[in-house]
Amino acid sequence: MGAARGGEPPLRLLFAGTPEPAVPSLEALLGSDHEVVAVLTRPDARSGRGRKVSRSPVAERADAAGLPVLQPRSPREPEFLARLADLAVDCAPVVAYGALVPPAALDRPAHGWVNLHFSLLPAWRGAAPVQHALMAGDEVTGACTFRLEQGLDTGPVYGVVTEPIGPRDTAGDLLGRLAVSGARLLVATLDGIAAGTLHPRPQPAEGVSLAPRIETADARVDWTLPAHVVDRRVRGVTPAPGAWTTWRGDRLRLGPVEPLQSAPAAEPGEVSVGPDGVVVGTGRGAVRLGQVQPAGKRVLPAADWARGAHPAPGERLGT
Repeated sequence: MGAARGGEPPLRLLFAGTPEPAVPSLEALLGSDHEVVAVLTRPDARSGRGRKVSRSPVAERADAAGLPVLQPRSPREPEFLARLADLAVDCAPVVAYGALVPPAALDRPAHGWVNLHFSLLPAWRGAAPVQHALMAGDEVTGACTFRLEQGLDTGPVYGVVTEPIGPRDTAGDLLGRLAVSGARLLVATLDGIAAGTLHPRPQPAEGVSLAPRIETADARVDWTLPAHVVDRRVRGVTPAPGAWTTWRGDRLRLGPVEPLQSAPAAEPGEVSVGPDGVVVGTGRGAVRLGQVQPAGKRVLPAADWARGAHPAPGERLGT
């Protein structure tokens, strides 16, 4: 392991992260001048229909790299804090780890914990910044690196990258791009910290907004909203937790919808099938359904679903 850019010694790192969007950052750090000595991730969990125990995407990548993997139930555990001290890391980069870092751990590395957050702070502090930016109709978002402190995403910022939000972007699309550009930002931030040339600046006091975790109940479509709002809310929860409504008493999952420039007048949730496809009325205007997934069945085009469902005149989704 050589010197970091600028001639300074490379940093010893504990990388903390859990889901797939954190993997590009781990990859970038493994290819950098710095040394990842261990990985902190959430414990293995049961998932899927078979409830099989699975490791996090970050744990799987760490396994492939031959890195020690730490999976405490909570980073407050004395055993983890002791291990952190033994590792003697200079810095702990964090990307979507999924648990709060306790005060006892925050100051343990000399350069603290540096978090990569997928918003332009102080906008969208919290667990779901990309989803909330999309649902709010933001035209630009980005990623920040900042030093963790006890407040929720309140620490001073090292660096920023911006990313335009496309008119048909889903949360998955946008997060995929930010995961890559954010990984480059994270490496550049650590290079600057190692060289002593980069210092964080406090966040502005104005422009604070919150982005709490989005639960399944929050992803239910409200057909009384205008078509453009329904569109961006659906894209904001795609692919997870996934937009849904009800049809004849059963849940119907929805892929992204498309607002129509002109459509016949319809009540919110009213379904019609015609030359424009499968169209649903909203509080103002209408949207065209894309893919749908009836309860217990596979994903299929809305037109195929409608051929089997035979919506009656005036029948509505969401009732």
